[in-house]
Amino acid sequence: MNEPVKTRCGFIAIVGAPNAGKSTLVNAMVGSKVTIVSHKVQTTRSLVRGVVMRGQSQIVLVDTPGIFQPQRRLDRAMVTKAWSGAEDADRVAVLVDASRGLDDEVRTIFKRMVQVRRPRILLLNKIDQLSRDKLLPLAAAANDLVPFERTFMISATREHGLPDLLDYLAEVVAPGPWLYPEDQISDLPMRMLASEITREKVYERLHQELPYSSTVETESWTVKKDGSVRIEQTLFVERESQRKIALGKDGATIKAISTGSRKEIEELTETRVHLFLYVKVRDAWADDPERYRAMGLEFPKD
Repeated sequence: MNEPVKTRCGFIAIVGAPNAGKSTLVNAMVGSKVTIVSHKVQTTRSLVRGVVMRGQSQIVLVDTPGIFQPQRRLDRAMVTKAWSGAEDADRVAVLVDASRGLDDEVRTIFKRMVQVRRPRILLLNKIDQLSRDKLLPLAAAANDLVPFERTFMISATREHGLPDLLDYLAEVVAPGPWLYPEDQISDLPMRMLASEITREKVYERLHQELPYSSTVETESWTVKKDGSVRIEQTLFVERESQRKIALGKDGATIKAISTGSRKEIEELTETRVHLFLYVKVRDAWADDPERYRAMGLEFPKD
């Protein structure tokens, strides 16, 4: 009798500095949007898991918040979450923006990475922005600072090098049962993913005007008799002046944000969506423990 094909499964944490391209990489490897992307730093706030099937291997990619020097309570909570994601994973992939090189942020991450007792690989991203004669010395310098079991040179936006990376991860994850259904691409509840999509559209439209502490919550999700979905969301800002910016003249800005978000949620859910987006002021929400729990973060007490 033929031996049954053994399945494999494992968690791979993607860590790096803000805007290194972690979310873009996770989306590209999954083949669908599971985490939002923005030029605004510190967009990812908690751990987002994307599921990739490669042969008989299930690779669970963990997108983590960018690691930087925290200044505020929300910053500290996100950085703490990033490191906990690294320590809980089976392997850690350290993503470095090759165009920026081994700057102070990357070197700080490398110093802490030595304490994470997990196999680690190095991903040099955005290689299309750097000549090859500079890439090899960069890879060597990185491995001198922290020994990596493998180094991959990739471009997340162009998807260069990703098939080889996925093949490698499929080989090294441990034998074991799959943890998610074969057709599931994320562990993020749909209403939370909808909130994240709207938050992405807010950042795209109001990159400079609103602080990254603004947040979106899905208040209700109702399936109607015709199969369409009615969604009510609230964009929370910290001051009345920010609310006026988000609304725009005659409500034009919030309408444009809502339209963009609705279209993307419809593509994701493959159903008609009725999205109602409101803007409210919530003073000092970044100091509210309940809001942290809603985002999957621990509230820093000091």
